[in-house]
Formats: sequence, structure tokens, C-alpha cells
Amino acid sequence: MAVRRLVIVGGDAAGMSAASQARRLKGPDELEITAFERGHFTSYSACGIPYWAGGVVDGPDALVARTPEDHRRRGIDLRTRTEVTELDVAGQRVRARDLESGTERWHDFDGLVLATGARPVRPPIEGIDARGVYGVQTLDDGRALIDGLTKLDPAGPRRAVVIGAGYIGVEMAEALSLRGFGVTVIERAAQPMATLDPDMGALVREAMCGMGIEVVTGTEVTSLVTGPDSAVRAVVAGEREFPAEVVVLGLGVRPETALARAAGLPLGESGGLLTDPAMRVRGHGNIWAGGDCVEVWDLVAGRTRHIALGTHANKHGQVIGSNVGGGYATFPGVVGTAVSKVCDLEIARTGLLEAQATAAGLQFVTVTVESTSRAGYYPGARPMTVKMLAERRTGRLLGVQIVGREGAAKRVDVAAVALTARMTVDQMTALDLGYAPPFSPVWDPVLVAARKAAAAVAGGA
Repeated sequence: MAVRRLVIVGGDAAGMSAASQARRLKGPDELEITAFERGHFTSYSACGIPYWAGGVVDGPDALVARTPEDHRRRGIDLRTRTEVTELDVAGQRVRARDLESGTERWHDFDGLVLATGARPVRPPIEGIDARGVYGVQTLDDGRALIDGLTKLDPAGPRRAVVIGAGYIGVEMAEALSLRGFGVTVIERAAQPMATLDPDMGALVREAMCGMGIEVVTGTEVTSLVTGPDSAVRAVVAGEREFPAEVVVLGLGVRPETALARAAGLPLGESGGLLTDPAMRVRGHGNIWAGGDCVEVWDLVAGRTRHIALGTHANKHGQVIGSNVGGGYATFPGVVGTAVSKVCDLEIARTGLLEAQATAAGLQFVTVTVESTSRAGYYPGARPMTVKMLAERRTGRLLGVQIVGREGAAKRVDVAAVALTARMTVDQMTALDLGYAPPFSPVWDPVLVAARKAAAAVAGGA
């Protein structure tokens, strides 16, 4: 029996999870696995980069789950610093270039996995490629940022501008503040954290300002000013110029699908690859895709969306590896759960925002409650705000957002389970959640919101 050849493009979460799972099921005498990664690192936590940059954790090695050598010892031919430049779908081959030597050659495949990830948004404005401007998508990006920070004159001004106030922007603002920089965050939306509704984003803004971070919203960056040495000197936004020796891009990411587009593979509205539940690229029985380069099925909105998270990428890889290895697995979809923090403020959301529910054609009610992380009389109880959306007619839970202090964010997991189970807010009120004064009020804040939402649904009916 001929050995099948599997080629994987991308050596991080989805790609190497797929490789590892396929290798568990098929030995080298049955399946030859070759993986290409253009960076230096594999199987790493990009989510840890802001905490490395802020000096909270060590890096980069501490952020790597499996090194290239680890994968090679498992019988995977992993080639770092090698970029795939072309896909020949009909000919079942890829062209790869060694970034050190510049040599190129074609590699044949029987099965192909695309795990090309996402790329940071870089607006086409003057000065965006100046020295001192950083994205933070990969460990190589993180290392470049930290190397740049250490080369700055310690006696000189320490001013940083973060463009964009999404998850990465907020986390990098905190990291730079911990390093002693004066930080300005510039966001074109009305409030930071566009992954929250504006009223909840206002709570994040208040916390950021409270820790000394300047937050400028409703303003778009138009250019970057550079000095004679081609290094960034300032950021121009609106009518103001913000001095900066460091600029970090936190404008979000887009699927890295240029190869797929050129090869004619199907892409969704966001530019992400479209797959079936087995993570096969639609219409192609021997090509799989996973991670930040794909669109995923939103179980609440009933449509595909691009959501770039390592949790999804690792699950995609497991599904792909199982199917490549002769088993069977599917990825049912997501509800859009995410958590973050800025200093001691915890931020969480799952399901739909108001704007997303409206775009999906849903009629809904919203409620907001103020509660505490513990029984109010117990030492250390901290304030928490919970916002909940429910479908007006049926009472089906549509989304939850939580902003609060210690003990707030992970409460969103209860809502994520309820969303996945398509529970109504009335059903949620009967959930048997754990209670003791050190952990929760007698009515957990999520259940308080569910009670209020159930009453709003009943009142509307």
C-alpha cells in the first residue's frame, strides 16, 4: 500500500494539532506528514504575547507548547523559515521557498491542510512601515517588539501609541504601561472594545483612564510622522499629533487567505475559507482548513463569521487530524465566547451584541444588572455589570457581556453553555449553580440578569 502524503501550510495551533492527531492515528509507514512554517516558532500561544511584553510572563520559550524538534521527534517533517508561495490544486502540489537560502521547489500531496492564520490589519497610511511600528500576531512579532523596546534610550522619553482598542490593543496598552510608558490608545469607534456594546465599552474606557492610559475615541489615525532615521516620532489623528517612540497596531486581523484566493478556493464574506463540518474546504475532498484563516458557523446568528481565537484553532486541528487519520470528527460551530482584562478589570462576552442581533434580523430585549462577585457582606466582594440579550418572542438567550473585577470574566462560561444548548432565559433561572458567600451572592449575577430578562420577555408578550 502506497504511503499517503499530507502537506500542512502553517505550523501553529491548527496546523500542528492536525499533524499531531493524524500522526497518533497513522504511522510514518502509512502517512508522510510535511509541514511548512515561515516563522521560527511552532505551536505557541500568541495570546501570551501582551503578557510577555508587559513582563508578566517569560518568553518566548515559555509560550511554546511544542518546539520544531518536538514535532520532528514524533515523525513530522516540519520545515521552519519556509514559506508556501503557490497552491496547484489540480496538480496536487505546493511551491515552497526556503527563506534562508531563497531556493524554491514543488511538493506533491495527497491531502492538504491550510492553517495560514490571520494577518494584522495595517491601514494604508503614510509612515505605517516606519521603524518602531509593530504588529503582535506571531512570536516573531513579539520578539521584534521587545527587542525594539530594549534598544530605546532608557533616559529618553517613553511614549507609546496603540492604534485600535480591541482585545490586542487593550492588552498591549496595559503591557506598555507596566513597562513605564505613557500610553495613548486611539480608536475610531465611540468606545474601546468594539466586541462589546458601547455602554459596556464605556466601563472599559473608565478603567483604562483610571490607570493613567489616555483613551481617544471617535478619531481615526491619518498618518505617522517619522524622523531622519526613518523611526516613528508621532501619530496624527484628527486635529492632534501624539508623540511616540513606539506604535503598536491593535486594529484586529483578517484571514490570511491570499494563497487560497489565488488558487480559486471558496471564501466567505470576511475573506476566510469556507469549510464543511468536517473542516474540509467546500467542494474539495482532500483539502482541509482550520484556525484563523477560516470562517466558523455561528450557532446563535445562524451564519458564518470570522472569529480568530486559539481555542477554535486547536479544536479545528483535532477534527482535521482525526479525519485525515481515518477517523471521523466534526466541528459544530461557536457562540463567540471571549475574555480579556486590563489591569484588574475583567471583560467577557459570548453570543451576539445588539448590532449583531439586529443584523441577524432578530427582535430582542436587553437588560443590565449591577451585582457583586461574592456575597455583599463577604470581604473582597467586587462590583460586576452583566448585560443580557434575549429573543423577544421565545426568550431564547442571545448574548451576555460582563465587565467587572476579580471573579467576573469566567462567569461567562455559564452563558456560553446556555447558548450552545439554546436555553431560554427562563430556563436559565433554574440552573443549579454553586453557591457559597466567598464565591457568589445567593443569586449569581448571571442568574439575576436571566430573571430580569425573563421578566422583560414576559412583559413584552
